[in-house]
Amino acid sequence: MVTVFIFAVVAIGLAIALMIRNFIKVRRLRYDEATGTVSEGTIEMYELAKLIRSGARTFMKTEYKVIVPVIAAVGVLLTLFVEKYAGLTFLLGATMGSLSCVLGMEAAIYANVRTAAKADAKRSLIWTMKVAMLGGSVSGLSAHGFGLLGMVIVSGITVFCAIPATSTGVIPVIECTPAITWLMTLSLGYSLVAMFNRVAGGNFTKAADIAADILAKVKSDEMEEDDDRNPCVLADFVGDNVNDVAGNTSDLSESFVATLVGSSAIARQVLSAYPAVADAIIIFALLLATIGLLGSTFGIGIFSFKDFRKVKSDGTPVQKSFFNRLTDKIFSVGPDVLSEEAMKDSHPGATLDHVTYIAAGVVAVGGLIAARVIFGGLELPSEFAAGWVSPWVAAILGIISGIAIGKITEYYTAAEKKPVTKLTEISPEGAAFVVTKGDALGSKSVFWPMVVIVAALVFSGAICGPAGIAIAALGMLSFVAATVSIDAFGPIADNAGGIAEACRLDPEVRMITDKLDATGNTTAAIGKGFAIGSAAFATVSLIYSYLGGYMTGTPVLNAAWYVVIGGFLFGTAIAWYFSGMLGDNTIQSADRMEKKAEAQLTPEVMERKVKPDYNALIKEATHNAIRKMLAPSVLALLVPMLGFLAGADFIAAVLLGATFASVALALYMGNSGGAFDNAKKRVEQGLLPGHPKHSEAHKNTVVGDTVGDTRKDVIGVALDIFIKMMSTMSNTLVPLFLKYRMF
Repeated sequence: MVTVFIFAVVAIGLAIALMIRNFIKVRRLRYDEATGTVSEGTIEMYELAKLIRSGARTFMKTEYKVIVPVIAAVGVLLTLFVEKYAGLTFLLGATMGSLSCVLGMEAAIYANVRTAAKADAKRSLIWTMKVAMLGGSVSGLSAHGFGLLGMVIVSGITVFCAIPATSTGVIPVIECTPAITWLMTLSLGYSLVAMFNRVAGGNFTKAADIAADILAKVKSDEMEEDDDRNPCVLADFVGDNVNDVAGNTSDLSESFVATLVGSSAIARQVLSAYPAVADAIIIFALLLATIGLLGSTFGIGIFSFKDFRKVKSDGTPVQKSFFNRLTDKIFSVGPDVLSEEAMKDSHPGATLDHVTYIAAGVVAVGGLIAARVIFGGLELPSEFAAGWVSPWVAAILGIISGIAIGKITEYYTAAEKKPVTKLTEISPEGAAFVVTKGDALGSKSVFWPMVVIVAALVFSGAICGPAGIAIAALGMLSFVAATVSIDAFGPIADNAGGIAEACRLDPEVRMITDKLDATGNTTAAIGKGFAIGSAAFATVSLIYSYLGGYMTGTPVLNAAWYVVIGGFLFGTAIAWYFSGMLGDNTIQSADRMEKKAEAQLTPEVMERKVKPDYNALIKEATHNAIRKMLAPSVLALLVPMLGFLAGADFIAAVLLGATFASVALALYMGNSGGAFDNAKKRVEQGLLPGHPKHSEAHKNTVVGDTVGDTRKDVIGVALDIFIKMMSTMSNTLVPLFLKYRMF
């Protein structure tokens, strides 16, 4: 057991070392104040990048002025009334979640301009892609590394320290099991930070994005998407970093921790009759997460250290090492020539996929060895249908289902696939056709991912019992460092393209960044698929753990009981209401921004005699986002309080109803939103003959993208956090429901 913890600490150390190396590599290009030379692009690019950094940091500081008091208050309440150390584990989770998102954002706000500068200097797809991926890897490695570090600290205390079987808060209201309560509150800390970041960051970025698109593409025929005369553009650039990078990093870090907590909680509750097997499940979960971190570090490391040069600066061919020759084919994007035809034949997405495949392969092989070592000599319960190999099979089912959901998502959202091309082709008929077609596409896209989730749930449960469901979720996210790195690549490339256009660089530069941006849209949609799929598994395991907290034997809910039926309906309704709150808040913020921005479009601004007041719009976006952040974020904390009125069974049904509705809604929102976005990009790239930019067809796809922006980057991404946060909070409070129910 000690060996496993040492192994985990070493893996975390290696991941953090690579993260630091890649961060330093990205920041190596700097502005030299003494000589006045710029190594990250033109002076204009440098000034614009400084504004983006300032705006992103200001938003984060303003947001945490609200987050910190809320976290402190929740931590105090947990310490007083639940368990005397629960507040500390909650604060640990909130701190680790915050570290990962802040570090990811810091890397992105430097990688964006350097990606644009590399595209301008090299005119090479693969070299530009490498800079964006180096920046994205900081997010991935920190999400996985700090997520695992929090678990190692808390699990290490429960394993190696003498802790009581039961404990109370400072005010002895109830007795609880510290080993489980600490894990639940650790996860709750990650969840609350992720929820705040997703809700506030999503409102900020999508309000700015929608306002910028409406102003530049619908109301004006003079401006391009990222025209520097558009006052909303800089806020949009800032938003890419505070939501698509920082928010996503804390989101996936929270998902990863929730799966680990679910595995540990189920092991301790459901397998209490087999204490050795329960301990083995906990160790296997930690070991699988550690192997995944090592596999991801290996895959990211290969890409990070690879030399893509073909010739030296003097024109002589590069004599490549065995390592670089071996990896040439793995990390080849195809023709690296700047022409529209060559760009069509390039495949950066497939190259990025290889990082994921390397990490998944390491998990598959390492997980099998780990299962044999850990479970091989134990007396296993009957639920382990395949003996010692059962946990490994459950993990593989999770990996396969995650990849399958990703591929299905890619089919429905990728720019070159049939659904998006059909959506693009209908755009000349009108905005109503685009929106209706996109809605139909999103609705159909829910079916097959749900089938995959159902099949994986059933088979993982059949092969390994309830613990198998949690392990399947962990398998899906066991290489989260790789998936988050690739996900964060997208907004960095998007930001780079925006900087290139705002600073009026050569169109060839935008051709490169547009190709990477389109790839980023698809990788982001795939990342959302992983997040939603894992949320379904993790929430089911957390609900099972919740039921095990107050039921003996096999947990059973009476589906015909009016209390349970009411809970199902209420859970479904609360998921829809939460979605409506987020959508309404975002469109209100966008409307306020668009009106303030339009008022700035004076003749002097349009003629570029003066710059618009970018900071005024950044302040407006920040004010709107923070003002509308609190209510949706704390809703998931408040809903479980109904257990004091209606009881534990009612809350169990609420959790199930909310999970059913949220998983389907999140898939629909994410896939339709991704399809809308890439349909717009197809028109902008000239792939709809006879319908150039600013044509009616283009404006119709902009309308679709405006609808889709809120869906995919605000609502869909918050729903998976919502259901896990409610489940974790319910697990923490269930002893209180049982003792202090009012009716």
